[in-house]
Amino acid sequence: MLRLFFLSFWLALPVRAESSLAAETRVIVQTSPLAGFQHYAGRALFPLLRVGDRLDLIREPDNPFDPRAVRVDWRGVQIGYAPRMDNIDLARLLDRGGGLEARILHLEVSRDPWRRILFEVVATEPVQ
Repeated sequence: MLRLFFLSFWLALPVRAESSLAAETRVIVQTSPLAGFQHYAGRALFPLLRVGDRLDLIREPDNPFDPRAVRVDWRGVQIGYAPRMDNIDLARLLDRGGGLEARILHLEVSRDPWRRILFEVVATEPVQ
């Protein structure tokens, strides 16, 4: 029981990233599977991807299929999208110029494309 208490206490601590000036609090905005992996360069690039790799989030307000579309790129190449059901807040934050960073959280070899890449988005400045 004591272990469970300390584990839950440790998990509740804020995630921090050290910078040269001061510690910066990072708030997790969302964790999502990558959508559209099988339709973009994800399949070809999968062997090169690593957990922790930075991903770029790019707003596509003129996307004909979803006006809230958020494209996900790895090293300048599109590998998919934030899932449509999870992109409302991301689109809003990106439209406001919010400081967001994304990274690969989990990679899995799977026939199910929704299980292959899990990514995390964190806010690097206060979320408004």
